[in-house]
Amino acid sequence: MSHLDQSARQKAAGGRFVAGLTVAVGLLALAPAARAARQEPAEAGTVSANDPLEGFNRGSFALSMGVDKVLIGPIAHGYMAITPKPVRDRVSSAVYNLGEPNTVINQVLQGKPKRAMRATTRFVVNSTVGVLGLFDVAAKMHLPRRDSDFGQTFGYYGAGPGAYIYVPLMGPMNVRDGVGRALDIATDPVGAVAGGISTDFGKARLGVTILDGRTSADPAFHALKDSSDPYVTARSAYGQYREAFIRQATGEAEDLPDFDAPPPDASAPAATSKP
Repeated sequence: MSHLDQSARQKAAGGRFVAGLTVAVGLLALAPAARAARQEPAEAGTVSANDPLEGFNRGSFALSMGVDKVLIGPIAHGYMAITPKPVRDRVSSAVYNLGEPNTVINQVLQGKPKRAMRATTRFVVNSTVGVLGLFDVAAKMHLPRRDSDFGQTFGYYGAGPGAYIYVPLMGPMNVRDGVGRALDIATDPVGAVAGGISTDFGKARLGVTILDGRTSADPAFHALKDSSDPYVTARSAYGQYREAFIRQATGEAEDLPDFDAPPPDASAPAATSKP
């Protein structure tokens, strides 16, 4: 076999690998919606949506759920079966830490220097004392996580969500968040330093991120599949989650709901928060 043939085969194999990971990334985009659906299933299907391509979107959604059923889900279940939860928690912490620099960028763009400094401090502390992010030492220093992305930044400056679309291989989004997601990828500082997805680090990072996200969302995926109309539930819950994320940035809501926590006790007094 010639050197050129071998090089072509390697490039083709790499392309298939990236394509497969892209499918899995699309599945992970369902995670926030699935968690939201599990938290408030009664309301998820009642929210109106700007969905002019519903027929196309339903087909894309069905494809993604099918891939999850035969490929991503079984891999995640195997990982959960052989990996103790304390170890999985350390992996989740490291994955989150790698995304912290992107949070810093967006908090700067939103004109929030204090939040940007806190996120920067979190990244430095957790990357050093926290052993490459395996341990969230910064949280014990009263520096909690506070996510941000370009979709949120656009919303902060008044951009509306636009039409909902479930993009094949990419998952649920709207026009605003779709553009934002592309910028998140293009401006990722860690990816830029490491050389992008084409490097061994980039492939390993993406694979671990996919596995961690799918594992964390597993209970929510089961709840989503059990709903009367999973597509409508996911669409509505995704919209609710993203709008809550925008309100967090504008100060209309201080914290996003913890979709993995049990519903609050109705007899408990309502908590108040400051913008």
